[in-house]
Amino acid sequence: MIKWVAAFIGFFIRGFVGAVIGFFLGSVLDGLSSGQGRGGGRVFGDFTRPNVSPADFELNLLSLCSIVIKADGSVSQRELDYVRQYFIGTYGREKANAIFRTFNEVIKKREISAQRICTYLNQRTRYEVRLQLLHFLFGIAQSDGRVSQAELDKLNQIAGFLRIGNYDFESIKAMFFKAADQAYTILEIDKSVTDEEVKKAYRKMAKKYHPDRVITQDEAIKKGAEEKFKQVQKAYETIQKERGIN
Repeated sequence: MIKWVAAFIGFFIRGFVGAVIGFFLGSVLDGLSSGQGRGGGRVFGDFTRPNVSPADFELNLLSLCSIVIKADGSVSQRELDYVRQYFIGTYGREKANAIFRTFNEVIKKREISAQRICTYLNQRTRYEVRLQLLHFLFGIAQSDGRVSQAELDKLNQIAGFLRIGNYDFESIKAMFFKAADQAYTILEIDKSVTDEEVKKAYRKMAKKYHPDRVITQDEAIKKGAEEKFKQVQKAYETIQKERGIN
C-alpha cells in the first residue's frame, strides 16, 4: 500500500507527474519490504530482479491500454468499460477500482511512449506473456464493435515494439476478424496443407500457447492465455469437422 500513499502525496505536490513518480518510488519500497527474508528479490515473468514489483507491470499495461483506446482519436466508453470489467473480473472489485483510478489519470496524459514501455516489458517478460498482452489489447480495440484501421495500425506498431513475429501477429488478429480461412490463419498454416500438417501445426500451437507456458504474476495475462488457448483449440476443431479428421 506504500505506493498508493506515495502516489497521493506526489499528486498533491506535483500533480499527475508527481503521482507517477510517487507510485514508482512506493512500488520500490513495497518490493523491498515484501522481499525481506527472501533475498530481497521479486519474480516478474521469467526475469528475477531486485525491487521489481507487479505494480510496475500493471502501470505499463494500463499505459498501453490508453494508447490503443486513443488510437482512433476518440475515447470510447465501451472500451473504457471493457478494461474496467476485465480488471474487476480478474483482480476483484476493490483492487480493480484502485487500478482504474490510476488508469483514468494515465489516459488523460497526452504523450505516452509505446516504444519505451515495450522495451521495459521486453526485458522483463517471456515471449508468451507478450503474445497474451497483444491478445488483450486486440480485445480492447474490438470491444466497441470493430477494430478500426487506426487501431490496427497502432496494434501492429506495438507488436513490432514487443518483438512479436508477423505470423504470431496475424494469428492473433485472425481471432478478431472473421474470414473464410480464419481457423487456418490462427494455426499459422495455409488451407492447402495435408491433414498430417494440420495435426502437426495444432500440436505446435497448443504447446506454444498453453497457459502453463505463460509465467507471470499478472492475473489479467493469465486469463488472456486461457482464452487464446481456447481459440487455438476451437480453430483445430473447426478444421477437424471441415475435413473429417479423427
